Amino acid sequence: MYRIAIYGKGGIGKSTVTTAISCALSQKGYRVLQVGCDPKADSTLYLHGGERMTSILDILKKKKDLATLDDLVEEGYNGILCAESGGPVPGLGCAGRGIAAAFEALDEREAFSILKPDIVLYDVLGDVVCGGFAMPIREGYADQVYIVTSGENMAIYAAANIATAVANFRERGYATLGGVILNRRNVPDEKEKVETLCQDIQSKIVADLPRDNHIADAEEQKKPVMGLFPDCPYAQAVRGLADYIIQNGVDREDEE
Repeated sequence: MYRIAIYGKGGIGKSTVTTAISCALSQKGYRVLQVGCDPKADSTLYLHGGERMTSILDILKKKKDLATLDDLVEEGYNGILCAESGGPVPGLGCAGRGIAAAFEALDEREAFSILKPDIVLYDVLGDVVCGGFAMPIREGYADQVYIVTSGENMAIYAAANIATAVANFRERGYATLGGVILNRRNVPDEKEKVETLCQDIQSKIVADLPRDNHIADAEEQKKPVMGLFPDCPYAQAVRGLADYIIQNGVDREDEE
């Protein structure tokens, strides 16, 4: 089992990227589990025809200890296993604690050993890497972190902060930085700015995802772009990213 966490500035397109990666990997025959780590519980939205899953925290509130693994994890597009941590109502609780509680619930029900996913992807809220938000990169969860950014200044600033946090956590045996995913916004000198970021954080661009109107078209139809428009430029770039993840993560895990 190979596990990655996707971080980046809020609104940068992490959920779109994570869902696209999940689709690409599932299309290659891998058993994939995608875990949304956001109170909005919308990471897996387009893997379920635009319908929002009931979050793990909401299920636990209703069923408590009676909640089963089948209650917490649902199957979506192309057999992708989906879970949403959920969280408190904004202003009434800590989202980080919600992530921690959801992870504990999955552990208690032996989710990974029972479901046996080949690859797990965590789609993590925003650019905060502390407390519960660091859960996905702790030892025993994710193996590597991928940072999504554009060439926009605030996105690059957030990416640098995430990289610093990952480097600091590495001494504790947490996940390492797998690379940077450029999710283009078509700002001036975009690739050059992200390449400079990579030099500063000692990483590299592992995927250059184009701005593509097919994404919005697919979302209008409440479906993943990888399924609806498999030959569009974005889908082709994501498949290249999936190949990179396999070669530099899955295959290495198998060799070890």
